[in-house]
Amino acid sequence: MNRTYNKLSFLSVSAALFLMGCGSTALVSTPVENIDAVPLKIAELTDAEKKHWGHLDLIKDTIPGMSVDKAYNEIIQNKKGKTVVVAVLDSGMDLEHEDLKGVLWTNSDEIPNNGKDDDGNGYVDDVHGYNFLGDSYNEQLEYVRMLRLNIGDASERAEARLLLDKEYPEAVQNKQQYEQIFQVVKGADQLVKTELGKENYTKEDLLSIEPKTAQMEQSVAVLTQMFTYGDSIPEVLDELEEGIKYFAEQANYNLNKDFNGRAPVGDNPYDITDVPYGNGNPKNQVVSESHGTHVAGIIAAKRNNGIGMDGVANNVEIMSIRAVPNGDEYDKDIALGIRYAVDNGASIINCSFGKSFSPKAEWVYEAIKYAASKDVLIVHAAGNDGEDLEDPKNKNYPNDDMEGDSEFVDNMITVGALSSSYGSEMVASFSNYGNQRVDVFAPGAEIYSSMPNSEYEFQGGTSMAAPAVAGVAALIRSFHPNLSASQVKNIIMQSGLRTKISVIVAGDETKATTFDKISKSGKMVNAYNALILADNISKGKLTLETNSK
Repeated sequence: MNRTYNKLSFLSVSAALFLMGCGSTALVSTPVENIDAVPLKIAELTDAEKKHWGHLDLIKDTIPGMSVDKAYNEIIQNKKGKTVVVAVLDSGMDLEHEDLKGVLWTNSDEIPNNGKDDDGNGYVDDVHGYNFLGDSYNEQLEYVRMLRLNIGDASERAEARLLLDKEYPEAVQNKQQYEQIFQVVKGADQLVKTELGKENYTKEDLLSIEPKTAQMEQSVAVLTQMFTYGDSIPEVLDELEEGIKYFAEQANYNLNKDFNGRAPVGDNPYDITDVPYGNGNPKNQVVSESHGTHVAGIIAAKRNNGIGMDGVANNVEIMSIRAVPNGDEYDKDIALGIRYAVDNGASIINCSFGKSFSPKAEWVYEAIKYAASKDVLIVHAAGNDGEDLEDPKNKNYPNDDMEGDSEFVDNMITVGALSSSYGSEMVASFSNYGNQRVDVFAPGAEIYSSMPNSEYEFQGGTSMAAPAVAGVAALIRSFHPNLSASQVKNIIMQSGLRTKISVIVAGDETKATTFDKISKSGKMVNAYNALILADNISKGKLTLETNSK
């Protein structure tokens, strides 16, 4: 699964803590000749901007959003489009969420909870989608499963063994370091609370203390450093606990060669003919299984209802397909999930997942071809490893080139992630990139969206950039349903904003390059421009370029 975890550089400061004694021209109505003239935003984003930045406009707001608000205000207005079904092939989602329950796809031919396949599509009780994971949740990474089950050729298994020998001890060590740092910060926090006589304190309160003991001096120093990673110490402690949980799950499940997370499902996940399996409840199993809910909100959270946040697209129905566990997804589930979405009316499938080993990749490739034959667009996240996908060592499945030099389909768009800071740091540090294997970039860092139990939270990843683009694609297909999946993909690529500025990739200042060299289009997705170009293509006033770069 394409997950990113913000370590807040705690591991880089751990040693210091222990030393302290603790052990181009856009298609717009009024053309903008040079977006590089846009000033860099110096002021901090307001709370409202932080929650909505992906919808803002680069020219007006100096924030690299997708001009979604502008598209609604100046183009869509009160127009009524066609309803578009978008499948979220993910971890399942909160079907009762206050901002999502009004936009769920419903299979009207299926009678809920009667244990029968009423519509004869091969899936029982699939009212809002399907759950290919059954009661399973935690999973190994694919390369660990390959070692456990002796799957793949000898060279792949040798590569997997080297990787596991490296990553498993790192996970254990990182967990231990986070636990140690947590105890140091927690102890210092309690000492300072007692000294100040208050439960909550600011950095200014902390710096007002005149330490009378070496222990207090050390505590003030530790907490001062922690304030660089969060606005409050409770926030920092929460982040540390998240880190402990993340690395514990890696050690106990993702990288544990003896763990079998598939057992509750009861099928052979490496036999695609072993069906049926799973069940008709594509809801998240636990609160922490939040990924699919967050993704769905970005696409289609009910707009203008006065609660939560607004999705990119209106006139959308979300089909929930639970196929991505807390670990690497199975090729079988992804292949069958894509086919389910296609056969049940989805015209866009959001795929915010990925992995570096795929022993049955051909099943997924055939499913992508099937989607192409049925005019279904697939939007895929580029991945969160900060890697150049043009390097053969950096594999990311699924893809649309079968690890070759050319695309075998033209219905799949791969999305990298932007941050809210226009300028050298606007490429999210975690985002993969590549001048052929990543098509476009879109907002993906610190995105505010829906969470289970009708909550909302900021999350970041190319997993958040992909649904932003899926939302734009849904707008195009809603208002211009005569356009094909391939046309929609190329409209999104060709209508984006281009900039000549130099950007840092992978958060590494030594890896500076120009923005046009890190994706095939060299552009940032722009909903406003995309709708203008879609209208012109739909009416035959323009034709799409044969080369989008």
